[in-house]
Amino acid sequence: MIAIVDYEAGNLTSVKRALDYLDIPCRITGDAETIREARGIIFPGVGAAGQAMRTLRRTGLDDLLRERVERSVPLLGICLGSQILLQSTPENDATGLGLIPGHCQRFDPDLTEGGLPINIPHMGWNAVIGTEDASTLFAGIEAGAEFYFVHAYYPVPDSPYWLASTEYGTRFCSVLGREGLWAVQFHPEKSGRPGLTLLDNFNTYCLEAR
Repeated sequence: MIAIVDYEAGNLTSVKRALDYLDIPCRITGDAETIREARGIIFPGVGAAGQAMRTLRRTGLDDLLRERVERSVPLLGICLGSQILLQSTPENDATGLGLIPGHCQRFDPDLTEGGLPINIPHMGWNAVIGTEDASTLFAGIEAGAEFYFVHAYYPVPDSPYWLASTEYGTRFCSVLGREGLWAVQFHPEKSGRPGLTLLDNFNTYCLEAR
């Protein structure tokens, strides 16, 4: 079973629908024992980093996630979930979980795309490039495949954890982490066939890592 962590940060049912479509057993849960029994963890999220971190600390899920990662349980962060896996973010001046070295940054409103000022938040389909370093997640996905993004902040991990990039006014990290601990800035559950393939690859890794 894959645990989809419920920490009052939304974006849960769309992830579950995608896993259900793939016939992957999963459960939306904030229960510690259920998460401990899971073969893998998906850590999604939308909204504000500060509120998300307050909820994680209040429920003790922050320490539980650190414990599960220390025990080599595979984890996939999505969108806000990817940002708060890092050490800090300027959004609400929040301290993150610190599972991946690095911080977040807000898009500069002076950036341009195609000669025009960028829209913030970044919302739409964009290519993810340089996925060779994240080959486990991207097996069977065409190089340069497009995924769906909705975000105003983006991750800036330490260089060994920068796995793939996207261009939107600037080159930013859109896939980060290491083997067994990944995070993506885009929404795979809303990204059609490439996103479903990525989620299926994560589940396969979880099965093989048991």
